[in-house]
Order: sequence, then C-alpha cells, then structure tokens
Amino acid sequence: MCQDYLTKHPKLVVSHRVVILQTIELIVGSRIEEISYPRIKSIISLASDEMTRSKEVVPDWQQAASNILVAVGNKHINDIMEEILSKFQPGVLPHFFVVQTLASLSDSNVYGMVPFLNAVLGTMLPMLCMAKQDNMKWVFSSALCHFSDSILEYLANLDKAPDPTVRKDTFSSEIYAAYDILFNNWLQSREPKIRLTVAEAVGSMSHLMASDKLEEQIPKLIPAMLSLYKKNSEHYIISKSLCQVLDASVNMGSRVLETQLDSLLVALHQQVCCPIDYSNPPTVKNHNEVLRCFSLLANSFPDRLVMFVLQKLENSNERSRMGSLAVLRHLINSSTSMMETKKLLILASIRQPMADHSNKVKKRVVQVISAMAHHGYLELEGGDLLVRFIVQHCALPDTIQEVTNEALRTMCDNTLHLLTTTVGRLADVLWPMLLYYLTPPQFSNATSPLCKSLIVLGSKKRNNQEASFNIDFTHRGHGAPSLSLLSVLSVNIHPSADILWEKEIPPLLFLYQCIGVTLQQCYNKEVVKKQLQEILLTARHSDTIEREGVAMGIGLCANSHLEGTLAKLDEFGKSDAFKKSPSIFNLLKERNDVEIEKVKSTLILCYGQVALNAPPEQILNRIDHDILRCISKHFNTKDLTMKLSLIQSVGLIAKAISECVKRQGYVFSRKQELIAVMLDFIKAEPADTLRTPVRHLVMTTCANLMYPSLITVRSSNMVSFHNLGALLGRLSPRCSDPHPAVRTAAVDCIYTLLYIQLRYEGFSLDYKDEAVESLPPLKEKLENPDHSVLYKTCSDLTKVSSVPSSKATSCLKSYLTFIFSNIKFVFFCVSVCLFSWTSEMWMALGADPIIASQIMEMVMEKLVVMAPYVDRKESMMRAVTTKVATNQPLAVSHTRHCQHFRHPVLIMNPHIICRMCVTLGMFVFSCRAMAKHAGPRLPSIVECLCPCLNNIYECQRITVTAFFSELLNHHVVTELLLMDVLMNNMMERISDPCCTVRMLSVRGLGNIAVGSPEKVLLSDIVMYKYCTPHALSDNDDIRCASILLLGNLSKFGSGEPVFKDQIHNVLVSLLLHLVDPNPQVVKACKYAMRVCAPVVGSDQITAMFQNHLHEDKSLHYGEFINDLTKYLVRLSHTPI
Repeated sequence: MCQDYLTKHPKLVVSHRVVILQTIELIVGSRIEEISYPRIKSIISLASDEMTRSKEVVPDWQQAASNILVAVGNKHINDIMEEILSKFQPGVLPHFFVVQTLASLSDSNVYGMVPFLNAVLGTMLPMLCMAKQDNMKWVFSSALCHFSDSILEYLANLDKAPDPTVRKDTFSSEIYAAYDILFNNWLQSREPKIRLTVAEAVGSMSHLMASDKLEEQIPKLIPAMLSLYKKNSEHYIISKSLCQVLDASVNMGSRVLETQLDSLLVALHQQVCCPIDYSNPPTVKNHNEVLRCFSLLANSFPDRLVMFVLQKLENSNERSRMGSLAVLRHLINSSTSMMETKKLLILASIRQPMADHSNKVKKRVVQVISAMAHHGYLELEGGDLLVRFIVQHCALPDTIQEVTNEALRTMCDNTLHLLTTTVGRLADVLWPMLLYYLTPPQFSNATSPLCKSLIVLGSKKRNNQEASFNIDFTHRGHGAPSLSLLSVLSVNIHPSADILWEKEIPPLLFLYQCIGVTLQQCYNKEVVKKQLQEILLTARHSDTIEREGVAMGIGLCANSHLEGTLAKLDEFGKSDAFKKSPSIFNLLKERNDVEIEKVKSTLILCYGQVALNAPPEQILNRIDHDILRCISKHFNTKDLTMKLSLIQSVGLIAKAISECVKRQGYVFSRKQELIAVMLDFIKAEPADTLRTPVRHLVMTTCANLMYPSLITVRSSNMVSFHNLGALLGRLSPRCSDPHPAVRTAAVDCIYTLLYIQLRYEGFSLDYKDEAVESLPPLKEKLENPDHSVLYKTCSDLTKVSSVPSSKATSCLKSYLTFIFSNIKFVFFCVSVCLFSWTSEMWMALGADPIIASQIMEMVMEKLVVMAPYVDRKESMMRAVTTKVATNQPLAVSHTRHCQHFRHPVLIMNPHIICRMCVTLGMFVFSCRAMAKHAGPRLPSIVECLCPCLNNIYECQRITVTAFFSELLNHHVVTELLLMDVLMNNMMERISDPCCTVRMLSVRGLGNIAVGSPEKVLLSDIVMYKYCTPHALSDNDDIRCASILLLGNLSKFGSGEPVFKDQIHNVLVSLLLHLVDPNPQVVKACKYAMRVCAPVVGSDQITAMFQNHLHEDKSLHYGEFINDLTKYLVRLSHTPI
C-alpha cells in the first residue's frame, strides 16, 4: 500500500515521502520472510529509484531509501547488488548514496558482501581520480574503511564464512592502489572531516596491505599520522587509526618501525597526558586507544619503552607525571611477562612521583600501586614502602583542593581493603606489617582501615591455621607485659571491658588445659569420669576455639586415664547429644540452638588429641578399634566444620603413630584408606577457587601419614638417582672456594654422592672404589694456602671419573648454570692467580665465537634490564635509606676481565664497551687511551652513550658526562666531527638536577679550549649564554661571580659579530646592576663593562666606560646614564 501510494503520487513533498519510506523499512526489517519475492523485487526498484531520482544530495530522503535497500540486502543480497551495480558503472561517477549504500551493506551483511568486494574495488579505483568534490571524497574514503573492516571480520571468522578459501592477498593490490590515492592526495585536504575519514580508512586498510608495501610506507605513513594531531581538534579517530597501523606493523615484524619509535613515543605521551573529560566520550576513547598503542610498542621494544616512561616520571610537571603513571599502570596490567624483569627498576622509579605534592598525581600513584600489588611487586624488596605510602595517605587530614585529602584518603582506604581481601599473595606481606603502623602518631587517622584489614587478615590466617598467623610475643618476655598493659587499658577501650577481662579472658586462655593436667594427677576414676561428662555437656560446641580447648583438655587427661577417657567418649557418642531433642539426661539446655555437626566435630577432635597424648606403649593397640572405628563413620560428611575436624584428627593420629614407630615396630594397615579419604576431600573442593583451608590441611595430614613409611623405607625401593649430575655440577666449583672449610666440605659431599651412585648401580655397602677413595687425601692439600698446590689439587679432582656418561651432560649444564648465576664469585676467582684454572676455563669459552657471543649477550641483558642499586631502609621506624648494589649487576660488572674473550668483534663492540664502562664508572680512566688508540670506534661509542645522559640513575649520568667532558680535551673529536654532538650534550646537561653533572658539563665546555682551540670562540659564546641568566640570580655570590665571568670571557670575543650580539643583549642588565644593593656586585659590573667596552664598537662609549667605571671610585649614576644615552642617540644611525 505504501509502495502504491508513492507510485501514484510522484510529486509528494519530501517530508511525506521520507515518512512512507521509513515505514517500508520498518516493515521489511521485521517481516521480510513474509513478503513475496515479486514484491521484494518491486521494493528494490522503488527504493533505488527514490534514492537516485535527484542528482543533488537530499540526505533525509535518500538515506531513508538507502536504509530500505540495506534492510532487504540482509536477506536478498544478490538482487540488491544487481540493482546497485547497475548504477555503479565503470568510468561514471556514481551517486553519493550508491556508494554509501555499498558501505552500509558491507557492515550489515559481511558474509554476503565480501564476495562482491573484489569486483566493487576494481570498479571503484578509477572513480577515485574522478572525485573532485569533498562529499564524494568523503563517501569513497568511508566506503573503503567499511570494506576493509568487513574483509577483516570475514577473514577472522573463516570457519563461518561461505567461502573459506578467501585470503588477504585477494584484496591486497586493490587496497594498496586505493591507499596510494588516499594517502598521497586526500590526506592533505583542507577539510578536517575528510582528513579524519581518510585517516580512519588508512588505518583499516593497513591490515590488508602486502607486508613489503606496508614496510615501505611506514617511514612516511607514521609521521603523516602524527602530524594530524596538530591539524585536528578531534584526536580519537587519529589514535584509533595509528593503533591499527602499529598493530599491523608489529604483527608482520616490521624492521623500520624502530626508526619511528622516538617520534611515536613523544607524540603518544603528549596524547596520554591530555585531561580526560568523562562527560565527553571521545576523550575517553582516545585515551584508551593511546594506551593500546603503548601496549603494542611494548611487545617489540620493551626496554626502550619502559626507560622512556620512567624518565618521564622524573618530570615534575603534573600533567606529564599523570600521563606517565597511566601508561605504567597499563603496561603492568597488560604486559605482565614483558615487565617481569623490570620489577626492581619500576619499584625504584615509582618513588619520585610518590613524593609529589599534587593529590591528583598521588591518586594515580595509588592506582599504579594497586596494579603492582596484583602482579607480585609488593613482595619484592622495597615493596614495603608502597604499603607505607597507602597507609600514610589513609591518615590524611581534611583539606580543600581540586582533589581533596578526603577523596585521596577514601581512595587509599578502599585500596587497602581491596588489597587485603582480593590479593591473596599479599597476606604474608601485610601481616603482621600493618601492625607496625597502629602505634606511631602520624598514622593515627588510619587506625580504622588498618584494624579492618588486620581483622580480615588475622581471621583468615587463624581459620586456615597458617603458621604465619602466630606472632612471637614471647621474645624477650613481651607476652605477659603486653597482656598486663591491655588489662590496664581495658577501661579506656570500653567501660565494661574491665569486668569482661577479669571474667572471660583467663578461662579462655587456661581453663581447659588446666583441667586436663589436673585430671592427669587424679587417681579417683569416678571423679575423672564425672569431670569429663561435665566438660562435654557444658561446652559451647559452636565456638571453634572452645571445641579445640575441650579436645586438648580431654587428650591431656587420656595420658593417665586412657581406658576411662575412651569409654566416656564412646558413651557420649551413643548418647542423645546427637539427636534433635530438647535435652540430654535433663542436663543440657537449649540443645536445639546447637548444630549437631558441631558436637560431632568436638568428639572427632577429642579422639585425635587422645591419640596424640596417650602413652605410646598403649595407644597403638587402640588406634584401629577404638579411635578410627569411631571417626570413620563420619567420612561421608558434607559439613565443612566436620571435614576440618576429621582432617585435623587424622593428622594428629598420624603424628602419634610417627612418634611410636620410632620406638617399636607397627604396621599401619589403614594408611592407604585414610589417604584415599583425604584425597576425596580435595576432589570435592571447587577447582577454580581456594575458599576453605581444606587443601592445606589435607596436604599436611598426608605428609604426616607418609612419615612412618619414610622412616622404615628400604633402599631397594628407592628410585634411580637422577639428579647426580646436577648436584655434582653445583658442588664442583665449591672445591675452589676462597674459604678452606667450604673446599673440604665440598669434597666430602662429592665423596658421599659418588658412593650413593655406586649403591644404585648394585655395588655392596662395603665396596670401595679406587677413584672415589682418592678424594679424602685431597682434602688436606686443599687446606694448603700455596697456589701451586691448590692448582694441582683441583686438576687431580677432575680425574675422578665415577660419573656415568649419562650424567655428564646434566653435570656440565649445572656447572655452567652455576657460573652464570654466580658470576661475581667466578670473576673473583679470575682476578687472582690462586684460581688460574678458572681463568683458563674462561679463555677456553672466549675462544669460541658462538659461546663467547652468547655469554656476552647474557651479560649485556643483565646490565640493561636490572636496576644497579636499590634504596634499602635501615629500620622500619627510620626514614634513612642506603644505596645497596643489586646482586646480579654487581656480579656481571666483574666481566671487565673480557681480555679472555679473544674474538675481535666482541672486544671492539661499542655496545659492550659502553655498557660495561657505564656500569663500572671507569670511562674517565680509559678516555685518554680511547682517544689515542680507538679513534675510528669513538663515533659509535659516543652514539651508544648519548641515551645514557637521560638515565634515571645519577651515577651513570655522571660517568658519561665525565667521559664526554674529558673527550673534549682531545683534538680527535674535531677530526671525527664529534664536536657539535658533544658540545650540545654538554649544554643540555647544564640544567641537570645533579650538581656534579652540571659541574662536569661546564668543565667539558672549558676543555674545548685545549682540545680544539679553533672552537674556543664558540665555546665562550656557549659559556656566555650559560652565565647570562645567572647574572640575574637572587644569590649575591652567584650574581657577582657570573658578571665577573662575563667580563673575562669577553676578552676572547673582540671583533666577532656573534659575540657582539651577546654583549648588546646583556648591556641593559649590566647598567642596572651598577646600582646593585651589593657593593661587590657593583664592582664586578664596573669591571665587566670596562672589559666589554671594545666589543661594543664605539670609541666614545669605550672611553666613557674606561674613565668613569673604576671599582674604587664612586659613580654619579644619573649623570652617567644621561651621557651614555646621548652617545647612543648620536650614534643611532650607526649599528652598535
């Protein structure tokens, strides 16, 4: 009916036509299955005609018609494409909405459209050159973006696709041809909307381009994408497209991507530092896309990326730090494996932003700490400082800021609670550390969150019966005084606490044990029986601690009354206590309030304690019949409390048996049955979570059950001695240990291990092997301090050949593992002639280029990724820290004995030389030798060292600056064209936060006068520029010294135009300082102006300065300025 109406009224106004077309779309979308095929054909024809009737673009009308075609295309794609392609002919620019419809169809029906796209692209490519209007460029770019996304989705789901043979290279040539036009022509459009659409299309198309083509385009594509950030206010599309390009580049393993890394990192860091407006979704999306870019780069360049981010953390700018922290948090969460080796470095670097005064920065720091906690950082050395940071900010007072202290405090409260309740691995870090923060006054405001966390941690550890729950308060008698102090303070806690303390605490701590010990000494069996009855009937079985106390008391009683105790337990187990009745023997009250399972749990624990405490000579005969018989009927329970009691009780029984079998023989016939029950308890636990302590208790109990078997096990049942080679490989180097006692102990161990091996091979216990027996005499020689004796003895050790050939490989592997993990020790051996055999070993390794390369690669890796030192706190309560070298870099640094690595490539590798010298701080000593003998290598060495000038470690910046400073002392830098590079680096270091670095950079600029006299003027100008700002310093001494230096430098610049410009720039400042409040500054100023006068270029002014500006004479400042002004006006027509 709608279709007929439109046909009968061709001149209907557009707004009415739109409504009718939208109605048709709605019907087609919901009822297309019910529409006949002829009607479908007529609808397609109508919609196509409506869409293209007007050559001009009428968005509402033509979009409504296009939507009908898209809706029909979901079911009848072939008929739709037949109609659309009839209006998409080669050589003719199509209607705007024909292209738009093709794009929409590729989105709505991926599997139907992709088979047509190769032909569509072939027809479209010539049209791109015909498109001159902006709207056509926009629609073609948008269509190419949609086509690329559809192809990628099709390829990602080939298992669902109608044609699984489709491959990326099917479209690569057409996509690249389209990319060439879009990138080279349209991306530079003046219209922002077109630029963004083209950028979006290029990002999607990059995944479909051939790898070699993309590699070729990366050096042009990435800079062009980065330049769009400056040309457009909307950045989300640019970041999204850049992310797609990086993803494609990383996936194909691009080699040229690294050349763009520096510019990428700078641009992305600027973007991540932009404020996020959560009311403006594009800013949030842009931030997320930028973080994704960082993740992609981290996969290919982890070391450079992490160092870049950590260096940016040093910048005190709030926005820069917040952005850097956001990136660091993202990398910690998303690139776990890559960050594993950099944990110590990150721990050291996070301390700078922790000291920031901005609460906004601190909030980001808290988020980073939370991420670090989930990935194992807080367990490392230095992690306690991060916990302290959280607690410290839980104690903040209220303030009014953009981010208030209250908001930061609340965030830290929540973070501490989150770490306590969700990060299980932190339990041993936080307990009992958090206890230390309860008493210092600066943390008093944090008492509430601290207590909440401690309650959670303590309860969990106590319920799980973890050994770490127990805190040794008995050390130096702390326990009793602590309890006494709490007793005194009880009234301060609560008015009723004093009474509660007097009545409740002592019984809970001592009552049941006292009763048990007392009953041990009682000889009246009737009294014992009555007291046991009283304990079992009146106990609060629902309380965990009281159940254990009852069991302990009854167990102690069994030590003297085993027969009567077992009889009472058996009687209690058969009584009405385990039936749901109002009373037992009219003695129990309110039994319905007590769960029967809790009473059973008490009884089960009692049997375990009886087994543990009963006399060893009596209990073994009662285990099976009287104890296991009574508890085994509860093995099928589902109740958690009973399960835990059963596991504990079986463990106690196993302990009792373990103690007994040491003294008498006993075959524990039900051991396998009990182990099977324990394993069934584990199987019943959920596999994905650790909600209960069942697993831990079962493992402990199984260990106790196995212990009696381990005691009586015979050697004939033992497995083959597989780890002989590994053990010998680790012990052998200890035979040359610097300490004599260690050397002899190592020989004893090897002697024992070799005889164990012989026993496995079937030799009798009294068999003596000649080679092995040659070891004990060597021990005396190893105690001899003479070097030659020790060397010969170590050589004799190697002749002991009892190691089977099958074990030799593992022995050598373990030996080399020892070397690589103990480099500090091995190179200590190399450094003294006492251990020349080790030196020979390294010479042998270094003679092989492949092995030597692998060793040096390992050394370089350790030096690059490991932090050279950590700040270690001397005390929990003192803030003083000491820099302590980390073990591996300290050990690796001993590879300075690399003369043993003879391969010339290794010796002259500038990366190795630079890294080793930076770590050791020995550049200054080798600089002169390098300048004389290693000239051709210096450019490479300087290039390798330049990045180290931005290192976060002050000691390494000092080393490199000192080297560059000393290098400027030699003329070779001019011959090698290194002068500008070195001088620019020295200029940058002038503003270094480290005073020593600044001093060395100034010294280096001064050294130019020695090494390159022809460059002295340039050096003076640089120094002059450095001194000029300091002439305005607030410090009188600095101001005076800078002005004097200005005057002295001007002696070298006479007649040079550049130097004359510098004098003109500072002249006004010098005139003002003639009336400086400090007399010494005035004198310095007069001196500088007299010396500078010839450079000004006026004889009259020179004479005036020489006559009036004497240090010891007073100056009429007003007259002087008037006369000077007249000279300047008079000479204004001549450049001064």
